[in-house]
Amino acid sequence: MHEIIKTNKTIPFMRYRLGAWFISGLLIIASIVSLSVNQLNWGLDFTGGTVIEVGYETAADLPAVRQTLDANGFGGAVVQNFGTQQDVLIRIEPREGVKAQELGNQILSLLQAESDGQVEMRRIEFVGPQVGDELTEQGGLAMLTALICILIYIALRFEWRLALGAVGALAHDVIITLGLFSVLGLEFDLTVLAALLAVIGYSINDTVVVCDRIRENFRKYHKGTSQEIIDGALTDTMSRTVITSLTTILVLMALFFLGGQLIHGFATALLFGVIIGTYSSIYIASSLALALGVSREDLMPSEVEKEGEDLDPMP
Repeated sequence: MHEIIKTNKTIPFMRYRLGAWFISGLLIIASIVSLSVNQLNWGLDFTGGTVIEVGYETAADLPAVRQTLDANGFGGAVVQNFGTQQDVLIRIEPREGVKAQELGNQILSLLQAESDGQVEMRRIEFVGPQVGDELTEQGGLAMLTALICILIYIALRFEWRLALGAVGALAHDVIITLGLFSVLGLEFDLTVLAALLAVIGYSINDTVVVCDRIRENFRKYHKGTSQEIIDGALTDTMSRTVITSLTTILVLMALFFLGGQLIHGFATALLFGVIIGTYSSIYIASSLALALGVSREDLMPSEVEKEGEDLDPMP
């Protein structure tokens, strides 16, 4: 009674798996090519740069500050409130041959010229590229560790074919999401990295639900091919998938359109990741397991031999 999608017929998802693989293959190839040629537009968290804190007499107009910096050759600067509405934190990309103090004085002069009130310099700090290198390495290791742990968990809980399908779907989601940022030239910072890790969590949660239903259906139904059983499991979970995805997407759309510039990349990565993650749990994880030959015998519980069962009965 709580189902949104009610159908007495099984939806033949696996019938279209070859077309889905073709589309996914094109997207993955395009993403890898873009990542190799264009790479990622690394944010200041990874590249390093100059951090400048200034104070206003009244509440600062952040869009006006960004517009002033963009018009004077400081495009891409990160501008945000720091503590109060009067305190503003500005992060500038590293510039060769320009000291942090000189850069800070240039920024302060521009802001004072455009502001009606007084603008005060609070602090100037330089974040070196070594920090950025460490963050890049640790972020990559975090993703690799997450994928390995997920592979072990799914293999122990379900079956190795389903585990490979789940990890393949996760790799598919991460590569295509990174490709989106590379193609569009969107800034990749720590908030986007956090969004990617959240996408991994969301995708694996959806995949675990699907794998659990596939295992149940293989044990429940003794007739039907593997493709028919998987189609039935995907049909059974479709209502839950639609409810979960739609409610998540509605929240992310609000963040995307109303959240502001600081979390725009975060909302973009999550919004795209949820959509591609829902798709991959159906057409990548399940179809990979089917291609690897998952069958009823692989998912049936192992019989426990009773003690003394192999002994000859008493005369």
